[in-house]
Amino acid sequence: MLKVIKYLLSLFSFFLYLKTTYQDYDIINKKKSYEKGVLSLKRPNIFLISFIILIFVILGIIVSFINILVDFQWFSDLHYLNVFFKKFLTQLTMGVPIFILVFMVLYFYTNKIIRDYVNFAQDIIVKKNINIYRRLGIAISLLIALFITLYAATNWWNDLLFFVNSVDFNETDPIFHKDISFYMFKLPLFYDIYNLLIVFIPVMIVVVIIAYGLMYLSDKTRFYEISDRDGNLFKAIYNKDILIKAFKEVVLLGFIFFVLMGIGYYLKAFKLLYSTKGIVFGATYTDIHVSLQFYRALAIISFVAAILLLIGFYKKNIKYIVAAPAIIIILAAIMVITETAVQNLIVSPNELDKEKKYISYNIEYTKKAFGLDRVTEKNYDMKKELTPKVLEENKATIDNIMINDYRPVKQAYNQLQAIRLYYKFNDIDIDRYTISGKYRQVFLAAREMDHESLSPQAKTWINLHLKYTHGYGVVMSLVNDVTPTGQPAMIIKNIPPSTNTDIKIDRPEIYFGELTNDYAIVNTKTGEFDYPSGDKNVQTNYKGTTGIPMTFINRILFSIYTGDARILLSTDITKDSKILIYRNIEQRVSKIAPFLLYDDDPYIVIDNGKLYWIIDAYTYSANYPYSQPYGSMGINYIRNSVKVVVDAYNGDVKYYISDNNDPLIKVYSKIFPTLFRDIKEMPPGLRQHIRYPQFLFDIQAEVYKNYHMNDPQVFYNKEDAWDIAKEKFEDKIEYQESQYMIMRLPGESKEEFILMIPYTPATKANMVAWMAARMDGENYGKLILYKFPKNTIIYGPLQIENMIDQDPNISKELSLWNQQGSTVSRGNLLSIPIDDSMLYVEPLYIQSQNQNALPEVKRVIVAYKDQIVMEDTLKNALNKLFNLNTQQISQQNVPSNTANDTQKQLIEKAHETYQNAMEAVQKGNWSDFGKYMEELRKILDELNKSVKK
Repeated sequence: MLKVIKYLLSLFSFFLYLKTTYQDYDIINKKKSYEKGVLSLKRPNIFLISFIILIFVILGIIVSFINILVDFQWFSDLHYLNVFFKKFLTQLTMGVPIFILVFMVLYFYTNKIIRDYVNFAQDIIVKKNINIYRRLGIAISLLIALFITLYAATNWWNDLLFFVNSVDFNETDPIFHKDISFYMFKLPLFYDIYNLLIVFIPVMIVVVIIAYGLMYLSDKTRFYEISDRDGNLFKAIYNKDILIKAFKEVVLLGFIFFVLMGIGYYLKAFKLLYSTKGIVFGATYTDIHVSLQFYRALAIISFVAAILLLIGFYKKNIKYIVAAPAIIIILAAIMVITETAVQNLIVSPNELDKEKKYISYNIEYTKKAFGLDRVTEKNYDMKKELTPKVLEENKATIDNIMINDYRPVKQAYNQLQAIRLYYKFNDIDIDRYTISGKYRQVFLAAREMDHESLSPQAKTWINLHLKYTHGYGVVMSLVNDVTPTGQPAMIIKNIPPSTNTDIKIDRPEIYFGELTNDYAIVNTKTGEFDYPSGDKNVQTNYKGTTGIPMTFINRILFSIYTGDARILLSTDITKDSKILIYRNIEQRVSKIAPFLLYDDDPYIVIDNGKLYWIIDAYTYSANYPYSQPYGSMGINYIRNSVKVVVDAYNGDVKYYISDNNDPLIKVYSKIFPTLFRDIKEMPPGLRQHIRYPQFLFDIQAEVYKNYHMNDPQVFYNKEDAWDIAKEKFEDKIEYQESQYMIMRLPGESKEEFILMIPYTPATKANMVAWMAARMDGENYGKLILYKFPKNTIIYGPLQIENMIDQDPNISKELSLWNQQGSTVSRGNLLSIPIDDSMLYVEPLYIQSQNQNALPEVKRVIVAYKDQIVMEDTLKNALNKLFNLNTQQISQQNVPSNTANDTQKQLIEKAHETYQNAMEAVQKGNWSDFGKYMEELRKILDELNKSVKK
């Protein structure tokens, strides 16, 4: 609606301008005709120009109106009209009074300037056309008022809603003792208004000075008076009446400006809590003892200056007018000098003593803002030994050790389970499911439709928007299980989805996902491609409830909206057809609630036979006092307060509040009372799959590596600074990623799904602590830090990597593999805490240099204390390291490989032949495909005979 108002007012102003220009032009031509005795100059074809511009203006209005109508129908379809209108009504509510107020001020000044200009001007033509200039003044006032209103309504609406719906944090800042809500919800609006006015008023002053200066210069005869005034230029140009009027206007604006300066210095005092001048973020010794006192003095002086300006004008005494601004300038200069002197002469020589209190403020408020004040610290004494009995007691942890990595898994899924060129697995998600009664960690990925992978000939409008409308199904594999060839062992695969587990998928279609970037028109005569079945394709029709009906009016509407007339002209679209827009789930959720920050890693979930996307959403701010900013956005407060669920088939979007203690989400709930639901309303099957987000955990882990130090002196000296542990991945040294894993925490009775990261000292490689985020049941969101004893050296991941490099047997085998036309790379090194001990596991991948070859898990390295072994399976490595019996680790859950050497070779050969066959299919070489398939048949026959023996 704001766009429509903008275009209407622009149109109105434009015609006023045209009318004024035309009349001025006519007057000038007539004057020239009278003076020269000739006909008036030929006018340009102004009507043709105005007609063309009018067409563009009307088209702009139509496009804006269509966008509003489309958004209106889309929000209505999702039952979020109240959210749609909230922003619009807020902008309108604040925009109308701002527009009226600014217009009245501008109109008052422009009208007065025009009236004075006409009174003082010596040009008769100007005096006769005062009405034209007044209309021009109205048009200018309207345009400027509209521009300011649009700026304010666009940028301030959220701050206004925060101000009106503010809730208390029940925490105060340590300097001014105001509730944190003042800084988070109220101060931003004050700054918005102040920043606009402090620019607007000086601009008005400059405009007034220029206007009255031009007013004087319009009298062309005045400069000829120099000869009559003894050649004195000042006397010749002096005009007391104009100066008085000009000075009166400038004084009034100057009074307002100095009052604003006083308010500005008052507000700047609060900004000291975001100071970056000291050794930590927030107000420091110099800020409090020098800057704050000067700000208070400058605020008072500014108010005094405003009064002295009025006194000086009415008493006609220039001393009053000059004195106050001069004092402000001098005091500001003294402030800078004093700040520098105090910082260098008093603070720097005794920095710790002077800044100790303010460092403690920074530590306290940073931990509160990032939720780190809730971290529970415990000791991890490393007193126990890993024995077969301990491993058996922690069998569920062993059974879920990740011996595959999501990156090669993604490659494997795309090559082995994409099935067709137009399918793609965009991302690999990590989650946990209860499978056949056992708690298992899995990889999971959605098979989405990827239009970019279609051949150029197939990228027709019908295929892109009517035929290939959705993806199909998911693939799942256990994180600890691989096939004999080293590929992920898939427990859900193929099309339609097949599985031997108790996880069923009844609605595998994916109409809304990470790759669904195009609109789709469903229920057409064309029929939608559902999935391939042999040489044929199975078709379907969309049975979901969402979608905008393709009525005749809507077909016209969306033809204009998309810029494609085929929506209107296509005979395949019927009255039963519906259009699905904003199908990309990240775009979909941010369209509804753009004020939240969304995680860039949505993950797919199976519940009751249906597929859902879960997206973590964050409330955030950069206004928390004394809290250290993080990242390029300068965020210094963040909470994962919302879990968003998107139905992959129907497109329904629901927002669940996962942190009821967050004041920001409380405010948003007041603003949008029907948008959010309590987490208890989330279906239990989905609630079992909510994760502590890696994005938030990584931020907290990064901040905590310094802010675990609570003592200001230790913090100042960085005596106990930590760093995220490093590892070798694919032969490169890099920081470890936080890892999801299933394990039993010390002192707990059963295994749970956690997210963990190890720490090392800032300049060393040994491990000093590890942090975990819990996420099962009532423990969701709890952060625990386990500290290792300071008098014990615990190997860090990079030290284990170096030990692997130095092991003669391992390095020999690695060198041998690298010389046989293969490439060896390392997976993630997992540091697995088990019952007051630490176990390290790292898979090794071998990839053939053949095109399209996949990395395969061929070896697993296990380290414990000073011992390192490398075997073909995790079970064998543990057996060798701890002398386990084969019964002591569950054969069902730990990946095993019982094939003999001959069978292994046949399996590898079969796998390579299959890859060659798939490559031939992609190239369209059916002759080679037949040869490879025949070769594969022979290999399988030979393998079958070997097994029977």
